[in-house]
Amino acid sequence: MSDIATDKRIELLGLTADELREFMTAMGEKPYRARQLHDSIYRRRVTSFDSMTDLPKTLRRLLDERAVVTHTRVESVFISSDGTRRFLLKLGDGREVEAVFMPEERRDTVCISSQVGCPLACDFCMTGVMGLRRNMTAGEIVSQVIIVLNEVYGQGIEPPHGTNIVMMGMGEPLLNYDSVIKSVRLFADPDGLRIAPRRVTLSTAGIVPRIYDLAREEVRPRLAISLTAANDELRNRLFPINLKYSLKQLIEACRSYPLGERERLTFEYVMLDGINDSDRDARELVRLLSGIRAKVNLIPHNPAPELPYRSSSMERILAFQKILTGAGLPSFIRRPRGQDISAACGQLAARHQASA
Repeated sequence: MSDIATDKRIELLGLTADELREFMTAMGEKPYRARQLHDSIYRRRVTSFDSMTDLPKTLRRLLDERAVVTHTRVESVFISSDGTRRFLLKLGDGREVEAVFMPEERRDTVCISSQVGCPLACDFCMTGVMGLRRNMTAGEIVSQVIIVLNEVYGQGIEPPHGTNIVMMGMGEPLLNYDSVIKSVRLFADPDGLRIAPRRVTLSTAGIVPRIYDLAREEVRPRLAISLTAANDELRNRLFPINLKYSLKQLIEACRSYPLGERERLTFEYVMLDGINDSDRDARELVRLLSGIRAKVNLIPHNPAPELPYRSSSMERILAFQKILTGAGLPSFIRRPRGQDISAACGQLAARHQASA
């Protein structure tokens, strides 16, 4: 067993400012020391007590005996020809998850995981093949962003265009609701990471009761629905969760979801050759989303040897898109990123190799 899996020190990353104050008070320290600690962890992204030079050496030594900023460590980094980086990360119990960094000219995006594995077993996704190992803590979720930004830019250095976060990695975020919501609040903390909720997108396969819960949150991310089928017969096959929460129930939840003035619900539609990409499928999708302030991301399927699907041709995707836009439904074709390192949408499975 590795040292990281046997380290019993308390993990501070994931604690709120109030929780850090309680921790420091229990150690006999003044509240201002908790503020310094919070600033180091979240604003400056410092992960080592030795580097917190505004704290006395004796306190740093004591903290190192009792706590750790994060147990999460980088196991491997894989770099794609398109600049995408896939981070294989080891958690405190030795479990592994993945995060993906995608650089863009005007923005950088970090795709993060919310569970170790996934219980939904969607028929076209590699993560589902793993099954669910466990939920991630809020600290483990946030650690992915801090570690990736530190690895790419250096500790404490602000990204040049800000950071977008997409909860589209391993797991179904709404099945780890409390930890996910806490992590969103930690991202948004103006005294910490300062990543606005509008820059965070949560993708769900359709956990309907939790969509209603999310709608009531004061601080909430943007919502994306992994749809990929416009009728129950096909969606039951691709998304077993649809047998529990039907398309009718899902769309009702989407219709009632509160949106900002310029906000749209995002619907993700993975293009599967000969499965869901006909003109008829496109027209059915238009009817399904009628009356919803929506946009559709068309995602070419990313292949894996274990999956029985292939992507629709670009010609077919463009024809599908034309029907959507012609009906007044904004749609965009998402360019695959990191396919050569198994980092693309639907490919995450904690692989130890660059491709499979």
